[in-house]
Amino acid sequence: MVDNNQKENFTENEDLKELEKMNSEKMEIYDSVQNEEEIKEINDDEMKNEKGVEEQPLEGSEVAIRITNLSKHYKMFARKKDRILETLFPSHPRHGVFSALEDFNLEVKKGEVLGVLGKNGAGKSTLLKMVTGVVTPTSGNIEVNGKISSLLELGTAFNQELTGLANIYQHGQVMGLTNEEIEAKKQEIIDFADIGDHLYQPVKTYSSGMFARLAFACAINVDPDVLIVDEVLSVGDMAFQLKCFKKFEQFKKKGKTILFVTHSITDILRNCTRTIIIDSGRKIFDGGVKEGVEKYKKIIVGLSPKESKEGLLSDKELLEKNPNLEKVMSKSGDMWKSHFNENPNLITYGNGAAEVVDYGMFDTEGNYISVLENDREVVLKSKIIFHKDVKDPIFTMTVKDFKGLEMCGTNTLIEKIATGEYKKGEVVEVSFKQKINVAPGKYTLSFSCTHFNHRGELEVLNRKYDALLIEVLSTKDTVGLMRLDCDISIKRM
Repeated sequence: MVDNNQKENFTENEDLKELEKMNSEKMEIYDSVQNEEEIKEINDDEMKNEKGVEEQPLEGSEVAIRITNLSKHYKMFARKKDRILETLFPSHPRHGVFSALEDFNLEVKKGEVLGVLGKNGAGKSTLLKMVTGVVTPTSGNIEVNGKISSLLELGTAFNQELTGLANIYQHGQVMGLTNEEIEAKKQEIIDFADIGDHLYQPVKTYSSGMFARLAFACAINVDPDVLIVDEVLSVGDMAFQLKCFKKFEQFKKKGKTILFVTHSITDILRNCTRTIIIDSGRKIFDGGVKEGVEKYKKIIVGLSPKESKEGLLSDKELLEKNPNLEKVMSKSGDMWKSHFNENPNLITYGNGAAEVVDYGMFDTEGNYISVLENDREVVLKSKIIFHKDVKDPIFTMTVKDFKGLEMCGTNTLIEKIATGEYKKGEVVEVSFKQKINVAPGKYTLSFSCTHFNHRGELEVLNRKYDALLIEVLSTKDTVGLMRLDCDISIKRM
């Protein structure tokens, strides 16, 4: 009977022999080279092939990554035979060019958590692959200060024939760690992956979940200076996901530089200190997180800057334009929003088919309220005027904190309310009645009108984001983000 220690030592020795065999085969190639200059040439070529760019460290600099005029082009052939013909007759090109990234410039400082946003195919992953050396750029320069570890293309350094344990050593060697450093990290990686005896089996026998766990553990536990994350913090079960997010938080607290790609706007708002947006291979935004998220929301609903009618109409223009506008005015002849703390920097955009012209916060008797008590019912109202005929509009309201995180909200689609059809010039008043049990603090109210077009695509008719600034009060202490009015019973046994 072989105990676990003997099994680990035996398996480890066998795996190390396999690695030594692979290294000896590589050395045989080197032995065939005639002199040291040729060896140096081969090493330089290998480094260029692996990294895509020659490493140019920014020693003593506060800059972690500097990218200058970076481009990546791919040849596109209409027919398979065109590729062959061009190979045979290179003076007669038969390809088109797809520009995955074009003239890209970026500087990331040490300790920054940079969120990278963009639609599918925008060039986000291409950028990260070039930074990590997985893809070679067509032109441009990348300078990196420190060691990079990437959580994209997990397991690319793994050999499917080797066991998980042997791949821990191989991954460490690829990352430039010494055997002593790998030994020091080995148990931490094993514990983090938590795949049991499967560690001693060939990686090709792993399930996709086990493979991702081991690959993630190898990548995250090498103490890099720069961490690159691409949509992989949700691998494995919930317990493993929790470990991933805790490790991510540890990196942030240590002041590591992080490039973070995700389609989760909430994750960007919670984790990042700066945001860039890539669209069609070009950087179109570089700035604050909240501003970047709002701009990205316009992009994902298909609104270009030319189509987005921002700041649609003033109150005066509405009065002059619409004969039914008396329906918009309150009984006292003014606008609801004039009674509240309006945000002078509200974000408004849409295609102009409708506009949210007024909004306010009321008690159940219809009276204006200046603060919201989180244990009482409140009515949030908005008025929408239609500039075109619209079928089945969706009316929404959202409560957000000052960082832009959505705390709660709803809409007529979620609540399964049929809204009907509206003609040009019609005005509708929408009321949302509920308790808003968020923790005490300062928040913003947002209102919008959207709908799905005949192609099933969401169209934004008008959004008024962060329109009103409100304060929430509570009659009791709260823990976390929400107030819980809980019935507690105690039974002595």
